[in-house]
Amino acid sequence: MLIFNLKTIFAARQIDKPYSFLVKIGIAPHTATRLINENVRVMRLDHIELLCKNLHCEPNELLTYKQDKNEVLPQNHPLNNLVQQPQDNQWQETLKTIPLKQLKEIAAIINQTNPEK
Repeated sequence: MLIFNLKTIFAARQIDKPYSFLVKIGIAPHTATRLINENVRVMRLDHIELLCKNLHCEPNELLTYKQDKNEVLPQNHPLNNLVQQPQDNQWQETLKTIPLKQLKEIAAIINQTNPEK
């Protein structure tokens, strides 16, 4: 079963009020509630586009695949690419305590990979 798994992206983007964020970008309140509760069965393409633009991600990063109990997919099936792997969000805490010199080095690397800024 495919589900929208926005919690991981919200955590990575440090969005602590997902409902407010979703409504602010143009998602209807009832749809925002369903997205947060992972209770979405149908999603409009323009909403997916809104999410991708505002979360700086690709559509496949919004989706997670959870295999049904009595369903077995071959290991090489493309849907297996969407199985959620355990996330390590400790990097956010590490950034708070890393020495300033190293933080500046990280910022330089980021600025090199993001020519827009």
